[in-house]
Amino acid sequence: MKISDTIRRPPRRQDERGAATIFVVLFTVALLAVAGLVIDGGYALGAKREAMNNAEQAARAGADALNQGALRDGQTMVAPGRAVNAAQAYLALVGAQGTVDIAGGEVTVTVTGQQDTKLLSAVGVGSIPVKATATALSIDEDD
Repeated sequence: MKISDTIRRPPRRQDERGAATIFVVLFTVALLAVAGLVIDGGYALGAKREAMNNAEQAARAGADALNQGALRDGQTMVAPGRAVNAAQAYLALVGAQGTVDIAGGEVTVTVTGQQDTKLLSAVGVGSIPVKATATALSIDEDD
């Protein structure tokens, strides 16, 4: 009598076939989602930083648009029409979309955009919204 005759493997059951395939597929999707969060999240942070830079520079350009008549009288005031035009011109120059609001001597610029995803698009997320707001104040040099 052989040992192999006494120790036999139980026969494979037909209903267990493919169980490992499901695990591998689910693990791959989860790994892709985590990698997408890391990589596409990094791209989104970079886009947010760029949007913030554009908003800050556009707000500064708008705040520099002083009302020349008020300046001659010793007051520092933003000329609203010129400020909006200057800020929008800067946004157009850098290819950004945004809004400009004027309140007193403050120029507030909000830049909005979308960062397209590389990996997350495979799990249904096509883009990540990006928004940044910056305010610049027009001051005179004596302040």
